[in-house]
Amino acid sequence: MGIDRLRSLNDNNRLRGASRPASISREDADSVAVQALGFIAADRPLLDRFLAVTGINVAELRAAAATPGFLAGVLDFVLAHEPTLMAFAADQSLDPARVAAAREALADSFGVPSR
Repeated sequence: MGIDRLRSLNDNNRLRGASRPASISREDADSVAVQALGFIAADRPLLDRFLAVTGINVAELRAAAATPGFLAGVLDFVLAHEPTLMAFAADQSLDPARVAAAREALADSFGVPSR
């Protein structure tokens, strides 16, 4: 389920009066993003795609990970491709909505625009 589909479900739930999914702490959001980065790094084709999309190389990865907004970008990458999102969520036993909530928490923390 991609980010647009998650947002659509959230919007529909709000219209029906359902509560918004609980937000997560910045610390928990960081943890989800670091897990996502590890998931990406463990899959060479996925890592190659990530590097191509971001324009960084393997040698720059560690330094890039320490820059503000990078972890939000990692989650953007995961959320942009539903099969990747679902594989990551299954691998980490996470609800895909938690990945989206983590992205929103990081956006709020760093002033990174929401998708």
